[in-house]
Amino acid sequence: MNKKIMILNGSPRPGGNTSALVSAFSKGAVDAGNTVKTFWLEGMNINSCKGCYGGGKSLTEPCVQNDDMSSIYPAYVEADVVVLASPLYFWTFSGQIRIAFDRLHAIAECDPNHISPVKSCALLMAAESHDFDEATNYYEGFMRYLFWKDLGRVLVGGVRDIGDIEGNPALGRAYDLGASIV
Repeated sequence: MNKKIMILNGSPRPGGNTSALVSAFSKGAVDAGNTVKTFWLEGMNINSCKGCYGGGKSLTEPCVQNDDMSSIYPAYVEADVVVLASPLYFWTFSGQIRIAFDRLHAIAECDPNHISPVKSCALLMAAESHDFDEATNYYEGFMRYLFWKDLGRVLVGGVRDIGDIEGNPALGRAYDLGASIV
């Protein structure tokens, strides 16, 4: 069955190592018959959550803020799978991912009990470091809280400069993870 996959790419570097993981994953997912929509967060105008609890207006435009999240909300509602792609910054996700992910709470406000839609998810991360513990703890925490199902993770360390990931087996693992979604 064709799955709808939404990727939030939180890398600020076009053509960087995280973006290479996204490309490999996307190719695998599309080759498996899925539909992939990628949002390159760095180029988008996304404000931080105001914590106003003024969301929940509608599933397509739930937030009171008028910014580029309005293009993400419909894709999120329709998505079967949400992929978070981020470089490792100070032992966790980039600010771009955190801001966009926080803003998805406006969708939960559409439910009387503030329950987020249940999704499957995957994690793609690249870093100079090899210590992904804090990032994976955060990822596992929100999966537990949101009742999401982890489809897999590709975490690759030792890749700092653009292009360092070329030839790395992690690209094959990212492709395989995308191709495994059916």
